[in-house]
Amino acid sequence: MKYDIIVIGAGIVGLATALKIKTKKPALKLLVIDKENKLAAHQTGHNSGVIHSGLYYKPGSLKATNCINGYHQLITFCDENGIDYDLCGKIVVATSQEEIPLMHNLLKRGEQNGLTNMKLLKADELKEYEPHVNGLEGIFVPQTGIVDYKVVAQKYAERIKDKGGEIKLGEKVTGIHTESSGSTVTTNIESYKTKLVVNCAGLYSDKVAKFTHQKINVKIIPFRGEYYKLNEDKEGLVKNLIYPVPDPNFPFLGVHFTRMMEGGVEAGPNAVLAFRREGYKKSDINLAELGESLAWPGFQKVAMKYWKTGMGEMYRSFSKAAFTKALQKLLPEIREEDLQPGGAGVRAQACDRNGGLIDDFLILENEYAVNVCNAPSPAATSSLSIGDTVSNLALKRFNN
Repeated sequence: MKYDIIVIGAGIVGLATALKIKTKKPALKLLVIDKENKLAAHQTGHNSGVIHSGLYYKPGSLKATNCINGYHQLITFCDENGIDYDLCGKIVVATSQEEIPLMHNLLKRGEQNGLTNMKLLKADELKEYEPHVNGLEGIFVPQTGIVDYKVVAQKYAERIKDKGGEIKLGEKVTGIHTESSGSTVTTNIESYKTKLVVNCAGLYSDKVAKFTHQKINVKIIPFRGEYYKLNEDKEGLVKNLIYPVPDPNFPFLGVHFTRMMEGGVEAGPNAVLAFRREGYKKSDINLAELGESLAWPGFQKVAMKYWKTGMGEMYRSFSKAAFTKALQKLLPEIREEDLQPGGAGVRAQACDRNGGLIDDFLILENEYAVNVCNAPSPAATSSLSIGDTVSNLALKRFNN
């Protein structure tokens, strides 16, 4: 079976890329392959559902430009396809004097990224947005919202099929053989010939990249984010979204409260090393994958640098009391008994050999493949914009 382009990975980034390819070049024969039996099975399906505004990201970075562009495209797509969402806004809360200058920097960054109508809030004004919150100052960001990204991904897939694209689930890519005329993608079921491979394999993007790119100087390190849910009788403590001021040195946003599109309120996540790439529970262990993470020189440097932060995150993972204490910084009324175990997600965090946690999108390409090796949060919000970027890289080969 011959194709012009094969996209590996049916998460939201792979599907958005495939949709953009078929929209721009409808005549190209395209196939999306995923090893799971359902769409959006991993990062997309375990996403917290936040539509990010672009507040946090360095102005001019791929993260910032993709988030803001992707945000507008996502809202338009939802409107055109009847997908429910809620632009409820969020507050970012400074709970200590040390966080106030960091929060003011965030406000400036948001303004540089084009966000409008943000409000700087004093302690009493915070209560107007979230009556139960504790903070010295805050920012209200009206552009932030919530959506169910599984529904979005499903709609992307429908549009791909409408445009003549194919999607094959339950097929794991086991190898890619390259030659002058293109590549042969082999799965556990079939082999396919293609002129170009687009790798959007998420948690396994580095391994898939190695099939076409011999020297990959990054490794995906899986970090699990664990959530609690508020008991139903305590959901009224949170109106919408409540975030802390993030640590500028650590690429995670800290524990926060998120009202979910499908109902309920999530609290979390922490960020701990997962003991397998798709390790959603503490008991999920793959010794080979864990050994790869621990042996990677870059991860060893990260562990040395952030060992205190890491120990705190691990402690919270095993101690509900410690997790509750972290949440009480924002919402003092929360008690242990108000929380029940929620879901978990695993973040595919690219880490370079020198200990850099790659904080921006990382795309490696050659004549055979375009490899998306890092698509960090806000990848779901940014998916259609990332899809534009990756599809343009792919389609420049088909302009003749």
